[in-house]
Amino acid sequence: MLSTGALRAHLLAAKLAGPVATPRETSLRSYRLFAARDPRATLGLAPERHWDERELLALMADRCGVSGDPRHVSGPDVIDPERTLAALNAFADRLGEAVARRSAVLFGTGHPHRLLGFYAALADAVSAAGCVVLTPAQGHRVDITTRFGVRTYDLDYVRGVALMREPGARAAGSEPGAHTHSPLPVRVALAAAAGDGGQLPELVVGDHGWVCGAGQLGIEAIGLADTDDPALFVGEAEGRVSVAVPLDDAVRPDHYRPLTRYVLNRALCPSR
Repeated sequence: MLSTGALRAHLLAAKLAGPVATPRETSLRSYRLFAARDPRATLGLAPERHWDERELLALMADRCGVSGDPRHVSGPDVIDPERTLAALNAFADRLGEAVARRSAVLFGTGHPHRLLGFYAALADAVSAAGCVVLTPAQGHRVDITTRFGVRTYDLDYVRGVALMREPGARAAGSEPGAHTHSPLPVRVALAAAAGDGGQLPELVVGDHGWVCGAGQLGIEAIGLADTDDPALFVGEAEGRVSVAVPLDDAVRPDHYRPLTRYVLNRALCPSR
């Protein structure tokens, strides 16, 4: 069992929280894009109201602990580890509720190079506990707009976690996949799950467009988000994302293992 104090120390040592590698300039650029409703930043979320840059900065200061000073325009961004811990607790509690109800769960990531192991361990554990881990639309092609133009990817699953990969790049079922922010993969997966009387997930777990795209369609969603991902925190503030956990989403994959242990201990052994 990993204590809260030990996890806090790990968050800071691994730079998952505290000063993180995400540059302040990158975060502020994302807030500008979101305020302009640029799909590169909204990630499939259609905000209920207009959010200007100052409001977004204030929200991110509240939810993540970044500096709320608009004059702070450069250097590393900062995530408050206490906010990360509180959100991880809420994330684990929601996952635990899904286990208690034997819910159908869909896992998906736009960060397979970093976060696949985190989600895969959760998928393995909830499946063993009686949840149905859904894998709809396996092998479906999805056209996604990138900075290089529209590219076609295949929707694949690795250990129950959806990801996108370039056609023919590697054998199906292998890893890693492609980095993407797009909500199109989750829309394709949900459409396939709903077709022919299929089973829709009661919970979607992931990041980027997987969380925002699901939340926008009314499916409960929880996930991880960096300081340059304001869409998940707006979705949380507006009630379409249940939990957004602030942390650096691009550190070494093994640095997320203590988070996995902490989340599963709380989700599967709530009396501890």
